[in-house]
Amino acid sequence: MNDTISFGEFIKELRVKAGLSQQQLADLMFTSRSCISNWEIGKRRPDACMLGRLAHFLNIDRYQLFDVMQDDIAKSLNIIVVEDEPVLLKGFVHMLSKSIPAAEVYGFRTADDALLYVSSNVVSIAFLDIELGRSNGVDLAEKMMALYPRINIIFLTSHEEYMQKALDLHVSGYVLKPLTPEIIAREMAHLRYPIPLPLQNLVSSSQ
Repeated sequence: MNDTISFGEFIKELRVKAGLSQQQLADLMFTSRSCISNWEIGKRRPDACMLGRLAHFLNIDRYQLFDVMQDDIAKSLNIIVVEDEPVLLKGFVHMLSKSIPAAEVYGFRTADDALLYVSSNVVSIAFLDIELGRSNGVDLAEKMMALYPRINIIFLTSHEEYMQKALDLHVSGYVLKPLTPEIIAREMAHLRYPIPLPLQNLVSSSQ
């Protein structure tokens, strides 16, 4: 496969080769045409169940398809931070960008803005403050996970009392502020949904 091709382009090529329209593939998979379209343009990625169905109807080994998807994630690593304090947000974005050079890091001050971004972009990791003014980080996490089940949610907070709710959601991490390069390295090594990030793209916490 051409290394420059994306996961969406790859499955589109396979669909066309199989002689299927987006609607025909959607009907076979019991999903919507918009779902297939979102996969092909890179707005979404299939979960494990849908990936298996997709591999079956596109006549490709599911593990090969999974590998292509993981390679695509590694090449387009999006991380967001949601924090309503501007100074903290600026610091967190800078620290994550420096610690993970391969990543595109975006900061948001409101839950609505962050959710809007996740609704139209694949986000691998979301660092969420728990208390966001009138909003709640736990509710935001639930909405993000509904949009993209394989997103790694890491709560970044000064409050310990929400830990049980975080555990109930099976999030990737629960970090008490302040965020440090050492904590970033630790959380990247223990993501719930691992990202095949080359070691050279994660700056050592000892540097």
